[in-house]
Amino acid sequence: DDRSRHALVQGLIRWCEQSGLSSLHLLFTSDADVTACRAANMMLRHNVQFHWTNRVPTPYRDFDDFLASLNQDKRKKIRQERRKVEQAEVRFRSAHGRDISASDWDFFYRCYERTYYEHGNAPYLSRDFFHRMARDMPENWLVFIAEIDGRPIASSLIALSDADPQGKVGRVAYGRYWGALERVDCLHFDACYYQPLQWCITHGYQRFEGGAQGEHKMARALLPVQTTSAHWLTHPAFAQAVDDFLQRERTGIHHYMGELQSHSPFKRTAP
Repeated sequence: DDRSRHALVQGLIRWCEQSGLSSLHLLFTSDADVTACRAANMMLRHNVQFHWTNRVPTPYRDFDDFLASLNQDKRKKIRQERRKVEQAEVRFRSAHGRDISASDWDFFYRCYERTYYEHGNAPYLSRDFFHRMARDMPENWLVFIAEIDGRPIASSLIALSDADPQGKVGRVAYGRYWGALERVDCLHFDACYYQPLQWCITHGYQRFEGGAQGEHKMARALLPVQTTSAHWLTHPAFAQAVDDFLQRERTGIHHYMGELQSHSPFKRTAP
């Protein structure tokens, strides 16, 4: 409850002080978390992510029904992109939970690893991490594998949750890790957005969180959502400097959100 949450935040800060830690950072906070952190004088930082939300109260019947809700330009662009992938003779298969085989996980990791190396970085997660995910929480994972003549060429991985941590909607999908061993025009958009959205519609998921960065996601009907994190710094002068920056940044985020929301891909509704 709220009282316990407030006590936990205060206890975290005291523990950090007693342990000689330099900072405390709480990410992906709920509205109730934000209230408790604000009461504890933690600094709040706003950011923007891009989420797709299923239609309420009547969910989309299928992917075509979803496309029909978009304006003509966006609907046409998505169909063109999917057509390019289809014309390249790419076919997708998906596997969920324990149906994801060890060879599927191995292939996904090859794709994941390659994406990081192509950007000059080492992969954050090891193959053993995904081995443990498959062993300990298999039902929380969904993989899409793109194939040409049965030969896998690309893969994307989606995390699944049966309950929204915010308690606002039902089941949520989180995306995505991805990689490709061969280049196909528009394959990224299909593997990372259209295939997951189609799956979410078919299986009654209420939200697909596409993460931060990339206004191009809006053209795929992932709309901007403000997120909040909370921060505490032990050094007073450093904390003051960061707080000054965050106040200026919040103004920028406010204007950024307004600009993004003026470019909705959905049809305009009658006033």
